[in-house]
Amino acid sequence: MSQTYNVYCDESCHLENDRQQVMVLGAIWCPIEKTRSISVRIREIKARHGMNPFFEVKWTKVSPGKKQLYIDLIDYFFDNDDLNFRALIVPDKSKLIHRAFGQTHDEWYYKMYFDMLKVIFNPSDRYRIYLDIKDTQGARKIRKLHEVLSNAMYDFSQKIIERIQTVHSHEVEIMQITDMLIGAVAYANRGLSESEAKLELVERMKERSGYSLTKTTLFRENKVNLFRWHPIEVQG
Repeated sequence: MSQTYNVYCDESCHLENDRQQVMVLGAIWCPIEKTRSISVRIREIKARHGMNPFFEVKWTKVSPGKKQLYIDLIDYFFDNDDLNFRALIVPDKSKLIHRAFGQTHDEWYYKMYFDMLKVIFNPSDRYRIYLDIKDTQGARKIRKLHEVLSNAMYDFSQKIIERIQTVHSHEVEIMQITDMLIGAVAYANRGLSESEAKLELVERMKERSGYSLTKTTLFRENKVNLFRWHPIEVQG
């Protein structure tokens, strides 16, 4: 019997000239019928810490005073068997030579999105993909991504990927957890150490996952599946 999943996607430093070497694309997926109860539980955890239940959790908001809230949310992710996370890590965007492969940065970006998502997809199931609204290019990005994903999967009638749409992350609790986990993975891969609170969250995610967060995991890993991407060397 076919199962329908919601997939919540976000990204860190995906622009070509943003002066950041490390790029991370990531997604959390879960059965569609579980999304409401998961969202309610996340709001309850926020309230338990004296926060407005609709406070937007974001990696950039991590602070010593809110550290325990974020630790509890990481633990909730790992304790809930219906939540799974996948991320693709590009360690150094400065090494990309798009012209050597006859592609633009945008074309490469969509290929990376497919590489990130492909291990999630099962052809017998159905998927609804949600992207955090980042800029005014949302509608064009959705059309292109749907086209790239469907063609790569021979899903020309777009039955496997039922829809792709943008959402505001402050309205979608599970998207906020995606942002938090991507933030931790990016922090680990950038080798940063300025924030003690963020370092503790990275360590908690390492401890709970059993992974360093800086290396590719086994292909069939479900809970925290990571792929560290490297460009093909171009011979001079």
